[in-house]
Amino acid sequence: MEQKLLKELLDAVAAGAVTPDAALERLRNLPFEDLGFAKVDHHRALRKGYPETIFAQGKTPAQVAAIVTRMREHNSNVLATRCAPDVVEAVLAAHPDAVHHEMARAITITVEPPEIRPGFAAIVCAGTSDMSVAEEAAVTCEAMGTRVERVYDVGVAGLHRLLEQRPVLDSADVLVVCAGMEGALPSVVAGLVEQPVIAVPTSIGYGASFGGLAALLGMLNSCATGLSVVNIDNGFGAGVLAATINRIANKE
Repeated sequence: MEQKLLKELLDAVAAGAVTPDAALERLRNLPFEDLGFAKVDHHRALRKGYPETIFAQGKTPAQVAAIVTRMREHNSNVLATRCAPDVVEAVLAAHPDAVHHEMARAITITVEPPEIRPGFAAIVCAGTSDMSVAEEAAVTCEAMGTRVERVYDVGVAGLHRLLEQRPVLDSADVLVVCAGMEGALPSVVAGLVEQPVIAVPTSIGYGASFGGLAALLGMLNSCATGLSVVNIDNGFGAGVLAATINRIANKE
């Protein structure tokens, strides 16, 4: 339950439009709701400013669809990540207004549009092969009310492509930079800008990339300052952090 909805409910009780018993029933599942296979955290939006996100990987289509349904019944926006085709099919069948972000492997449902804050996050990726991870970060930012500018396929193999995008890089409040292979791009970007840079190693690369481990270790050992690193392929985590930084940077 969002803060706005909770305040409206309390105001209605104070005005006599809703009985205390009716309000209690609506608040009964506020902290969390036990579905047997999942404990849905309806309280998270009050604590964090954004609702719980559904990590669909490893869950059955029916489980994901059930969680989405319960969240919607509590007037919550929905973001589900790592959605396989059968999960997408199940959710869209139950909720035809859901939006499938194919490249990001994500699903969103907007019950109430988030407050769009000033500023933006630049979502940067080294190669087209990294776009799935970058899009997960971008969709996450947008779901949390942060505008994004996408800067794709600007890896170090052709550095002039990145330098052409300096106006976007310099004007962003925060940057998410995704790269596989040797993972050099975040260090380059962090050396060019004063804003915080969130590095995302991707699992793209040939054998010695070890599924993104080479990129991860390279980013962790970066000599560029103002650079933080999330887990391999964790576009969602990078998106949440970027949106949080943007929210704090533009807090009224």
